[in-house]
Amino acid sequence: MSSTKPKGNNQLITVKNLTAQSADLYIYGEIIDNTDWKWDEADVMPSDVLATLKQVEGLDELNIYINSPGGSVFAGLAIYNMLKRNKAKKIVHVDGVAASMASVIAMVGDVINIPSNAFLMIHNPWTFAMGNSKDFRKLADDLDVIASGAMNVYKENMAEGVTEETIKDLLDAETWLNGEEAAKYFNVEVIEAKNVAACDSAYLQKYSKTPDKLKENPAPAALTVDDQEKIKLQNELDLLNL
Repeated sequence: MSSTKPKGNNQLITVKNLTAQSADLYIYGEIIDNTDWKWDEADVMPSDVLATLKQVEGLDELNIYINSPGGSVFAGLAIYNMLKRNKAKKIVHVDGVAASMASVIAMVGDVINIPSNAFLMIHNPWTFAMGNSKDFRKLADDLDVIASGAMNVYKENMAEGVTEETIKDLLDAETWLNGEEAAKYFNVEVIEAKNVAACDSAYLQKYSKTPDKLKENPAPAALTVDDQEKIKLQNELDLLNL
């Protein structure tokens, strides 16, 4: 097994099981804009994904494991578009939760696997702001335009018979879908329940309808501390060979 990390300070945007044909890419953490530092090493930037994709260019298959509470709309759309351009067959696995922009990234899969006990959450973009009435009217219009970008991604993955209006209603309501519920609206494959903890992130507390089981049981990320330390050590060794 080979394990490498993209250049930058993210230790958990990690390529594992790299072979001549395929690789496993783990996206665990909040989706954030490119910056020189992170609140948490598990945060995911577009620059992290870009660096990683350069390492796996030309492979036949890319397994993308997602366990993320979401985050920046623009960063999420950038990551989606970068993954979309990659020519490998993309198989997405939702580990625990793919919320908000992470659900958009999940839609990049040619195959999207969601365990029956994992969650997909979709909602309209929101923000914090201050200003006068003109500022807020413009902001509302801007949010509608931004929402259309994510909506276009969802539309490409709607299950047969599902209408755009139905998805808009789900977005308006901040809708949490387990694997079986997600399959009613999107082209996803439901797989048997897996014992994988949802990402441990305070970001999940920001949503108004986060399922109680995610609020009450903020567990460590599916990668154990030992696994993370092994990955970091292997990353350091790999960097010596670059």
